[in-house]
Amino acid sequence: MGEYIKTETSDNTALVTISREKALNALNRGVLEELKTVFEGLSEDHAVRSVIVTGAGDKAFVAGADIAAMAQMSPEEAGRFAQLGHQAMSAVQNCRKPVLAAVNGFALGGGLELALSCDFIYASEKAKFGLPEVGLGLYPGFGGTQRLSRAIGPNRARELIFTGRMIGANEALAWGIVNRLAPPESLMDAVLETARDINQKGPVAVSLAKQVINEGKDESLQRGLDLERDIFPKCFESEDLKEGLAAFLEKRKPSFKGQ
Repeated sequence: MGEYIKTETSDNTALVTISREKALNALNRGVLEELKTVFEGLSEDHAVRSVIVTGAGDKAFVAGADIAAMAQMSPEEAGRFAQLGHQAMSAVQNCRKPVLAAVNGFALGGGLELALSCDFIYASEKAKFGLPEVGLGLYPGFGGTQRLSRAIGPNRARELIFTGRMIGANEALAWGIVNRLAPPESLMDAVLETARDINQKGPVAVSLAKQVINEGKDESLQRGLDLERDIFPKCFESEDLKEGLAAFLEKRKPSFKGQ
């Protein structure tokens, strides 16, 4: 277990908690380095079928990057910090396992960028979202300009980024940032329920589906369709497929091994 990130695994689900509660779980270099390492490991962990990311406490998922640390950076140091941020977010996005964000409070700046790197977001009804960097003379540097534009369209992304405005959970749901809202006290139950549902499906198929979606989303429709067609046969190389088809024909519940 790292200094800034706690990871617990139960019933094939890894719970990753950003644990800097007094700093509202702000992303400093140590957090980003640990985040990258943790997700690279989870991607290869055969005991894990889904991952949940959340923040410690009930105030913040992640309230942004560490401003005090950024205030001391030279342009060269800022470039290296942004590079590390991109590496960490890419490790989350490219994890072979589905990654669910449980946003339990403020998801601002780097916090929203982290949530957008996950496969989808469940949020507390009290959660707040925004990219306030321009108010500090910055713009989002951990992927926010690109991932938010792709999630909600460039016009709405421009509005949030150019104004630095913070929006509530209901508006985030309406805009398509968030998949589902839950009362604060039952947020984790809702996320765990979905994780358990995912865990019961074929792990190889879920991983391949994530790969196709990620690799095809920025391509033309035809290129995406070609990618889907080309990767589809890989399902037939797995023991999971044999088990899934046999279970269907035998009218029983499948027992997938992730192989």
